[in-house]
Amino acid sequence: MISVFINAITSPGTVCTVLALLGVPLLWTKALPTGRAMVSVSVVALTLILLLPVDQWSLAPLEDRFASTTLPAAVDGIIVLGGAQETGIWQDRGQPALNVAADRMTEFAILARRYPQARLVFSGGTPPSRPDSAPEADVARDLLIGLGVAPERLTFEDRSSTTWENVIFTRAMIKPTPTEKWLLVTSASHLPRAIGAFRAAGWEVLPAPVGYKSFHNTGLRTRRSLAEKLLLLDTAAHEWIGLLTYWAQGHSTALFPAPR
Repeated sequence: MISVFINAITSPGTVCTVLALLGVPLLWTKALPTGRAMVSVSVVALTLILLLPVDQWSLAPLEDRFASTTLPAAVDGIIVLGGAQETGIWQDRGQPALNVAADRMTEFAILARRYPQARLVFSGGTPPSRPDSAPEADVARDLLIGLGVAPERLTFEDRSSTTWENVIFTRAMIKPTPTEKWLLVTSASHLPRAIGAFRAAGWEVLPAPVGYKSFHNTGLRTRRSLAEKLLLLDTAAHEWIGLLTYWAQGHSTALFPAPR
């Protein structure tokens, strides 16, 4: 629950909204100057986010850190991290549902076909924001088997609720040898933190980034709504703060892990 609280108070959208909500009532009190300042900061910040590619500036360094590379001819296994599953929808509607990180699962299914001999591992338990929900692994199992992935190839780790737990619990299940090649599928912006965590646990994996949200084409950068930009800023803030936190806790080998 601590991570949920930290995410909430560091979300740019939440910060701007709270400033405005707290500032507006002050406009009718003796604290009028304070109220004006809070509302003005909120409005100016939201305007700059809308007009400038702030979301791109914050996301691009994360997504470019581990760029897509030529995949090896053969791998021993493929790991995909949770975070794409809508567990509440699945429980309520009875159908697998995915969010904006759906690329993780589609790429995982593609790689499963490309490497028919590879072991397939999904790692994801109950999301920290929904402690009463089903594990993400349950949704992933339903989806992957429905897509035609052979059940006997799949291994599900369903206890983790953080990236660090993804690494620790998956490593304990798989027991990889130093000579094995494992691909790690996760969002490009999440890869620096995830790779740092795997390295801290003594497991070198090959990055397979997906779900890019930043553009190299500058002409496309401003073609997003304010809501879309705030969502991307929230994602970037979550990852930058996560990098700092993991490094401080010893859960990453570097503050900003780089390719080797």
